[in-house]
Amino acid sequence: MASCMDTNTTKNQAVGMGQIVVGQHPAQLTAVLGSCIGLTLHHKRTRIGAMAHVVLPVSNGKSERPGKFADTAIPYMFELFRQRGIEPNALSAKVVGGACMFGVSGPMQIGQSNNEAIVRALKAAGVTITAEDVGGNSGRRVTFDCDSGALTVERIGHPAQVL
Repeated sequence: MASCMDTNTTKNQAVGMGQIVVGQHPAQLTAVLGSCIGLTLHHKRTRIGAMAHVVLPVSNGKSERPGKFADTAIPYMFELFRQRGIEPNALSAKVVGGACMFGVSGPMQIGQSNNEAIVRALKAAGVTITAEDVGGNSGRRVTFDCDSGALTVERIGHPAQVL
């Protein structure tokens, strides 16, 4: 499975675990998240967006799948935008996921650790988080519209919300 894909013609593109997908209007990027984080970056003027499906907070030097880890996904996404002439400070971010899927508190809260790593890295880079829906104990299905930057979040038993 490729860790990064461009999709400019496909209407819907699934973003699997550890993947980063870049899209432009009319692309929509989708993911199903549990403790993973779905990070979207969007450039309003060019209508280019990207989604990373981040599985773990730290890579510990592993670099073969940059989308898998928060500490490698964000710099990699920034580079993908720079290749298109877009600097990170021109992007807006949305963060979703990071659920506590095992119903207990303690050191194995991967979702919380993922979210903290994402937020820390975005703040350090000066990227504004415009919306977030993180935590809880249920998974989410998300759809990111590269045209508008809207992120639709669906959870079982809850009405869909648009961030």
